[in-house]
Amino acid sequence: MSSFNTFEVVHPQERIYNLIPREEVHIEKSQRYSLSKFRPTVVREKKITNPTMKTMGPAKVEVPSPDKYLKKHSKEPKLPESEGSYPRFEKPPVPTRTDHPTMGIHTKRDFIRTTTVVPKKPQPISVDTNRGHKQPLENSGLVPKYIKKKDYGEVPVYLQQRNEEQQRAQEAYDSYVREQKEQGAMKQLSDEERQSILERLKANWDKLHHEYQSLSLVTDMLSKKAHKERLEAAMKQLETDIEFFERFKILYVPNK
Repeated sequence: MSSFNTFEVVHPQERIYNLIPREEVHIEKSQRYSLSKFRPTVVREKKITNPTMKTMGPAKVEVPSPDKYLKKHSKEPKLPESEGSYPRFEKPPVPTRTDHPTMGIHTKRDFIRTTTVVPKKPQPISVDTNRGHKQPLENSGLVPKYIKKKDYGEVPVYLQQRNEEQQRAQEAYDSYVREQKEQGAMKQLSDEERQSILERLKANWDKLHHEYQSLSLVTDMLSKKAHKERLEAAMKQLETDIEFFERFKILYVPNK
């Protein structure tokens, strides 16, 4: 028995139907992409708008001459040539020794006043365009003119209301004082009595202030802190009373 592997050929099973010739059926595939209906129009427009020298350049180009090279200052703008010559202004000749100066010429100009006059200050201006148009700053609208306001020179409404309230309060106080005086319950404090009370108030304040200055800097105890606060409150009350007596000259006190 041979050691090589043998491959057997397998033939299909024979049938009588396989002996009958069959017609080959060709399947026609449909066209995958249809041509656009605008293709003729596109081709025609391309032929019209695509010149022959669009990509390759002109057929003939004028070669520059070697004599026409770029020269210095050749591209700078040149001024037009003047049509005529300008007149020449010559200085007068130097006078000779025999010439006499012109005498008897007088002028009304005051040279002393001209030299001592103060130069005029320039007026402030406002430039409102990028081309440098100028106008006086006063007429530009940038400077407020309060004298042209409608309510210029009039007392504001809130001040009028405040003055009316003060006047009503003063009238009410005057009427109350008048009623109390008629009833004999109040009397006017004289100037000597007012000054005496004011001096005693100031003396009390000096005494409390001296005591306040004598306190220790460290308030580590509650009693020290309470004493300091009590002195501050008393001094503040005395300052209020002193200001009251110095502000008002006429005072009324109850009649005992």
